[in-house]
Amino acid sequence: MSEIKNLNPECIWRNFDALTQVPRPSGHLEKVQQFLIDFAARVGVEAFKDAADNIVMRKPATPGMEGKKGVILQAHMDMVPQKSPDSTHNFETDQIQTYIDGEWVKAKGTTLGADNGLGVATIMAVMEDKTLKHGPVEALITADEETGLFGANGLPEGELHGDVLLNLDSEHWGKFVIGSAGGINVTATLGYKEVETDADDAAVRVTLKGLRGGHSGLEINEGRANANKLMVRFVREAIADLDARLASWHGGNMRNAIPFQAVVVLTLPKENVEALKELVADWKADFEDEYKGIESDIEFFAEDVETPKMELPEEIQDNLVDAIYAVHDGVVRMIPAYPHVVETSSNLAIIDIEGGNALIKLLPRSAREDMKDYVVNMIASCLNMAGMKVETAGSYGGWDPNPESPILHHLLRIYKEQTGEDGIIQIDHAGLECSIILGKYPNLDVVSLGPTIKSPHTTGERALIATVEPFWNLLKQALEEI
Repeated sequence: MSEIKNLNPECIWRNFDALTQVPRPSGHLEKVQQFLIDFAARVGVEAFKDAADNIVMRKPATPGMEGKKGVILQAHMDMVPQKSPDSTHNFETDQIQTYIDGEWVKAKGTTLGADNGLGVATIMAVMEDKTLKHGPVEALITADEETGLFGANGLPEGELHGDVLLNLDSEHWGKFVIGSAGGINVTATLGYKEVETDADDAAVRVTLKGLRGGHSGLEINEGRANANKLMVRFVREAIADLDARLASWHGGNMRNAIPFQAVVVLTLPKENVEALKELVADWKADFEDEYKGIESDIEFFAEDVETPKMELPEEIQDNLVDAIYAVHDGVVRMIPAYPHVVETSSNLAIIDIEGGNALIKLLPRSAREDMKDYVVNMIASCLNMAGMKVETAGSYGGWDPNPESPILHHLLRIYKEQTGEDGIIQIDHAGLECSIILGKYPNLDVVSLGPTIKSPHTTGERALIATVEPFWNLLKQALEEI
């Protein structure tokens, strides 16, 4: 039995533990969908999978409370499948291995899936509890939020009947989110004809890893290193000074995660190999100095490998390297009225170059549609100059804040009663599904909340144990009083 089952509140941690045993990476949700349908049948609540692969549950009001406002509890079922380089974990078949480390629940070598598994587990706790008092309750557990908010985008109109939406996908206990940024997927591609590598050249594989990575919305403003942007500085100098040529580049693996690793294979004259290894050591020292206090485990090293038969044409190589060097990554600007909140950013997430195909994926975000368009056009202008075809998909708008929300002030009052402290009203740079759901159900009163989770989308993801019970206590009182 997992030790997290012994934590309080037992109803949430027991359900979260059960959820960690069901594979649910984005794009592979059949098992968790069936798990949720079976759970609902077991506890005696209505449940079905809708046309967008979301799971909807309905629990009738406690007798005598049928006239209360209906509440929709919303979370997403998928998780980001990140793992450490030495992990053999298969997210499509294996269970998440959880453990307790002091104040935190963590996972061994992988993302924990508390984003948004704790939200789903909370919904399960509400659905199974026969002692809770509440009006009509619906659950909306969406599909593939992490890869493009597909479940929310496909949500049928008229399916939900509630008046209040509580999104359970926020990650700072005591902060009540009333607005978030929109985003859009940007993908750039280029096909090229490889050329033969000089038969006398050697080859070196250069690896950069050990970076913190992180959530490209919540942690984009923390100055964390982007593996692709660090790697391009070294590659450009190796090409210019050591006659190196690019054979392949693989960096990052999730569009919404800051890339923590990148690997390139370079070919070059044999007499320049030692100088290239010295250059690697020099750049490692520079990176460690630049990111002192932010990145503490940078690994940057070179290894001799078998010389590949083919590599990029020189002109294509130079254009791609220049574009990667120039394309924007990180914060563009803060919200003028809220200078502590990021308004617009972009994450240079994934680079895959090999075998005649170049692929670059980015995720721009903004609280303003005009600024989102600006960033997309800035990225496209840069990558178009390298001959790349740039396409966009999965655009979603920002969630405009409503500081006069009745449910917001109701939750703030309960929080003050229960903790003696004032809650914080928050606008997040991370994308939430609230804006999409509001587009289909514009009369909903919406707030997002949750227990504290740190470093989602990384192998350092962890949930703060002490925040789950007060979160549960607040939710129980809110359901009774709404």
